[in-house]
Amino acid sequence: MVAAVFILLFLELIQIHCKIPTTLDGPFDPVTVSLDENFRGNAIDLPDSDPRVQRDASGFEPEQISVSLSSTHDSVWISWITGEFQIGDNIKPLNPKSVASVVYYGKLRFPMHRIATGESEVYSQLYPFKGLKNYTSGIIHHVRLTDLDPDSKYYYKCGDPSIQAMSRIQHFRTMPVSSTHSYPGRVAVVGDLGLTYNSTSTIDHVTRNNPDLIVMVGDLCYANLYLTNGTGSDCYSCSFPNTPIHETYQPRWDYWGRFMQPLISRIPIMMVQGNHEIEEQIHGQTFTSFTSRFAFPHKESGSSSPFYYSFNAGGIHFVVLGGYAAYGKTDDQYKWLQRDLANVNRDVTPWLVATWHPPWYTTYTAHYREVECMRVSMEELLYQYGVDIVFNGHVHAYERSNRVYNYTLDPCGPVHLSVGDGGNREKMATTHADEHGNCPEPSTTPDDFMGGFCAQNFTSGPAAGKFCWDSQPEYSAYREASFGHGILEVKNETHALWSWHRNKDMYNETGDQIYIVRQPERCPVQPQHYIIRQIIMKPSKMIRGDEAACCSKILDPLDMGASGITVPVPVPVPGVSPAPLPYRGVAPDGGVVELGVVMLVGVVDVIPDETPPPAELQKNQETRVSLMYAFHG
Repeated sequence: MVAAVFILLFLELIQIHCKIPTTLDGPFDPVTVSLDENFRGNAIDLPDSDPRVQRDASGFEPEQISVSLSSTHDSVWISWITGEFQIGDNIKPLNPKSVASVVYYGKLRFPMHRIATGESEVYSQLYPFKGLKNYTSGIIHHVRLTDLDPDSKYYYKCGDPSIQAMSRIQHFRTMPVSSTHSYPGRVAVVGDLGLTYNSTSTIDHVTRNNPDLIVMVGDLCYANLYLTNGTGSDCYSCSFPNTPIHETYQPRWDYWGRFMQPLISRIPIMMVQGNHEIEEQIHGQTFTSFTSRFAFPHKESGSSSPFYYSFNAGGIHFVVLGGYAAYGKTDDQYKWLQRDLANVNRDVTPWLVATWHPPWYTTYTAHYREVECMRVSMEELLYQYGVDIVFNGHVHAYERSNRVYNYTLDPCGPVHLSVGDGGNREKMATTHADEHGNCPEPSTTPDDFMGGFCAQNFTSGPAAGKFCWDSQPEYSAYREASFGHGILEVKNETHALWSWHRNKDMYNETGDQIYIVRQPERCPVQPQHYIIRQIIMKPSKMIRGDEAACCSKILDPLDMGASGITVPVPVPVPGVSPAPLPYRGVAPDGGVVELGVVMLVGVVDVIPDETPPPAELQKNQETRVSLMYAFHG
């Protein structure tokens, strides 16, 4: 008994002295861990002779197999490649219809009763310049498996059974059902991975941490650090300044897929576009290899582009954004984001996590304030809907922010985590913009691909009147130049453990660790905004009762544009404060007549357009026509 009490006291003492901090303890004083000059990492690419990147499939047997999630737990995508790529002057693309896309799957290894079929494609990377080698891929297959049970292990094999070209039996586990009490055990977050010897260390560490899901925050294989003849460099523009177009060596994609298959054929991986995936080719095409090789749940999540989409992983709603796709407030990505965030039910998915490649809050010289236009456009929207965590890459170092919004410490702002330290051959970022002589010239900071300039000098705070801080900014809690990856473990609806692991440490060690704590009572989600395209009204003053004699059609209010107006409306809709609006209609003779002022008594949410009215308003369906008439006096 005495021994048991002693053990309990000892364990309690350990917990006291080894207490993991929480965001409630913050904001934290900025910490910088200097580069360990004795450990640079082996940022040298694996050669094509390495057995881990060589093709071990025969004929049309599947290779480069991967699993990715659909938007909900009951569906996943299986992707693979059959046939060999071609590179050279006289390439002839394979016929994608020549090999079927079939997946056998089930909860038992034998027999697998369920069958799914999908689609296939071939892409080419073509250059209209003499001497450059063109490329065409093997046949890429994508098959969606549906009606899956949550948190369940499934076995599968893929290929074409008609030609006896099937893979070995693989397996994956589905995500838990979305609720406040169920979450994936561990989510690995990796960025800017590449295919170096140090990348292999990163993946080894990730594998040892046994994740249930991998989020790859952009910059995968770095094929664009090579010429089409296979000559590579740590700095493309330094070594190849005079090439007529930014070349790539596309076989590096195949090497990457082969190296990653042992992990991502059983652990779902979700892809985020990065700048190294741009890969311009003939006719100005970009991102062709990226969008062809992987499956994205954009259609399932109501998006028109694989560059931005969303998915649920248990009680976490992930929003993937495109840092290299138009993000202005009139662009499709922004409108999709509005719709997606408006549909998030925090009683089902309490955690809201956003991810894109280039960070908004980096203090390193590399990529400092590079996508300020994206932040200016989207940050307020993410803040209004209470995004909890943001994951980024791009900067080849690790950095964790305090809770921040608009460069100001804010207890309701998200924690920004930059993990672009996966190990690629461009090596680590080591200098900071707040160090003497390192603040970049503002005109040089905008991203070359997206353009635009929004990064003005700060107007308030310690850096007022300046483009950079004079010391590590207060919003930067911890930064370190070292290769590694991160692990997110959501414990419940308010607490999530974030751990960053250095490659140079042992597998069970952490370089940075904190509990991220949600405070929904302190930081409630702000009222939703509806785009009004239809209005349920009543006349402010009824002059005549003969509707037909007045107006045959109701037009928009005078202050509405063709696409409607955006107004804050509390939920539920009944109880909206009436708002007077000038209104006009069409008289029987076709002329426009002023109808005076009408009162707004309700709105119809048409985001998206096919969405039916809120349930509270459906009971007014029969009376809506008469309510939508006002009378000319």
